[in-house]
Amino acid sequence: MRVLLLGGTSEARALASRLHPGVDVISSLAGRVPDPALPVGEVRIGGFGGVAGLRRYLAESRIDAVVDATHPYAATITAHAAEASGALGIAHLVVARPAWPPGGCILAASDAQAVEAVRDNGFQRVFLTTGRSGTEPFKDVDAWFLIRAVTPPDSHTLPRRHELVLSRGPYRYEEEHNLLTEHRIDCLVTKNSGGDMTRPKLDAAAALGVPVVMVDRPPLPADVVSVASVDEAVAWVRATDTS
Repeated sequence: MRVLLLGGTSEARALASRLHPGVDVISSLAGRVPDPALPVGEVRIGGFGGVAGLRRYLAESRIDAVVDATHPYAATITAHAAEASGALGIAHLVVARPAWPPGGCILAASDAQAVEAVRDNGFQRVFLTTGRSGTEPFKDVDAWFLIRAVTPPDSHTLPRRHELVLSRGPYRYEEEHNLLTEHRIDCLVTKNSGGDMTRPKLDAAAALGVPVVMVDRPPLPADVVSVASVDEAVAWVRATDTS
């Protein structure tokens, strides 16, 4: 059985390790992060060229199943994988880690709504953790931003007043508490990524009484099969394997 595992997350690496070597897994990474943590087994890096390119790759590589374990906000590749798999009649699964409970947060359906929440509430010192592609909506906001990302955002997307921190999780509660305190943060803007690696910033914000603006996840494509854990994904692959 040949499985295309769309990855880049801790779940994808764990799943590749659990399936290897009994299942022929090809892990695919987008290639946007330099020096990524690589999973075991075969790895390909780079895009597919849209839905048509992905369909061609699936057919030429004789893929039997596609497991999408990308980031919850990787909406484009998730949509493309669903469409390409459906067109070819290939088994398809999404591993969707559970979201964080949004209780007490200011909810935003998009980055644009998060910008309005920052403006409407008059926040002046914002910890922005929406990733390198999430800075541009905030570039004209009259506030100071502490921006954390794995790779540097394009300079033209950055707010005029900011400090950039390049780092990769997991993060510890004590570190996040100190970061919020030392920079006198009065608002945390984050995506609802879920998981434990970046959860400590929410716990630190709650302890300090710092408001959180949380950008909601994009919806999954209609009719996709999804599971919430690596264990469930392993079971799905085993059950799908008819070889």
